[in-house]
Amino acid sequence: MVFEAVVVGPLSVNCFILGCEGTREGVVVDPGGDVERIIQAVQGHGLTIRYIINTHGHFDHVGGNRQAIAAFGAPLLIHQADAPMLDRVADVGRMYGIRSENSPAADDFLADGMEIGFGACRMKVLHTPGHTQGGCCLYLAEEGRVITGDTLFADSIGRTDLPGGSHDQLLESIRSKLFVLPDDVAAYPGHGPETSIGHEKRHNPYF
Repeated sequence: MVFEAVVVGPLSVNCFILGCEGTREGVVVDPGGDVERIIQAVQGHGLTIRYIINTHGHFDHVGGNRQAIAAFGAPLLIHQADAPMLDRVADVGRMYGIRSENSPAADDFLADGMEIGFGACRMKVLHTPGHTQGGCCLYLAEEGRVITGDTLFADSIGRTDLPGGSHDQLLESIRSKLFVLPDDVAAYPGHGPETSIGHEKRHNPYF
């Protein structure tokens, strides 16, 4: 399976490019910016992008949606609870002194337990509210990988002081949706280095 992280945008978001080795169908997760670099990576792997997916609606993760959709012609998926954020990207970015552009509306919505296929590959949507109400993780069981967005980081968790955030809800999401996965599952956060479910269960200071 193709699995590459490209660090993009002023807040160093991990944009993930996934692809089926056989069919060369793929997905792009969280195109937060620097879309020309994402395009280069996709072309380098010879992929046809089937979906563009946002793990949540914060501007640093969705800021490149419009360019990515124009480049790849793929439908955009996000959880319905975060969909209203897509047309407020520019305003929120300005609050942080960062220029961003609003995203097109979602073509479909992520839902807990939903399976997304691209070629022979499958990933399962895990709805993990707390950082935002629509936050989701993407579990690739056969690959032993989970993309955790801003839900879980290496030795940390997502912030919960922004609108829609809830500390208690985030901890419960992590316990019930991520810490039930096998310990050897590699976790790939929306910022920073990868970790593992087992490491976080044993060493994350929030637990």
